[in-house]
Amino acid sequence: MMLQRQPSKGLCLSNILIRLGDVSLIQVTADVPAGSVFTVMGPSGSGKSTLLSFIGGFLDPAFHAEGTVSVDGVDLLALEPQARRAGILFQDPLLFPHMSVGANVAFAIPADVSDRRQRREIAADILAEMDLAGFADRDPATLSGGQKARVALARVLVSRPRLLLLDEPFSKLDMALRAQMRSLVFERARTAGLPVILVTHDEADAAAAGGPVRRIGMKDASDG
Repeated sequence: MMLQRQPSKGLCLSNILIRLGDVSLIQVTADVPAGSVFTVMGPSGSGKSTLLSFIGGFLDPAFHAEGTVSVDGVDLLALEPQARRAGILFQDPLLFPHMSVGANVAFAIPADVSDRRQRREIAADILAEMDLAGFADRDPATLSGGQKARVALARVLVSRPRLLLLDEPFSKLDMALRAQMRSLVFERARTAGLPVILVTHDEADAAAAGGPVRRIGMKDASDG
């Protein structure tokens, strides 16, 4: 039994400006249609991840940020971070070591699904979709890197996100797993109708995403 959500009409970033002191780190205006990926590329330390922090609501107060962010006409910046429903994938899966695989996934299911059996079924169903059928009782420590990455994706998807924020989630995987996870993440985003922002320093990530690219901290240009 999977959770249902209304497909997104898209993400709108308008006149975003993020600075650290007198240094401008990122300036961007972009529309990200449902199911598409907007990539922000730059070397390590260029500040590209600050955009995700700003959208998610956890930007360090040392930064100055302005602009508007909306999904389906909802002003995300007016909401508390937990109410923004931004699904985030980081470089590390960040699974809870004291919980089973199934409990890690079920933890993210919205509270309006209160029946424990239903929550277990939802977790089991999405694990099966990730080719992890029967893994619900496993200890996360026993999983491979690719399996942990798929559990992290499953956990994000059951949370009913409005959008996906990808902070170099493929960078610690080997070449073959990286290609598999790119395909899986982008396909699931398209299927769910989720707008996606990917930050990366890897040209192959940007090519696989297939959408517009904003380059910062190098030759600052936009590629359509």
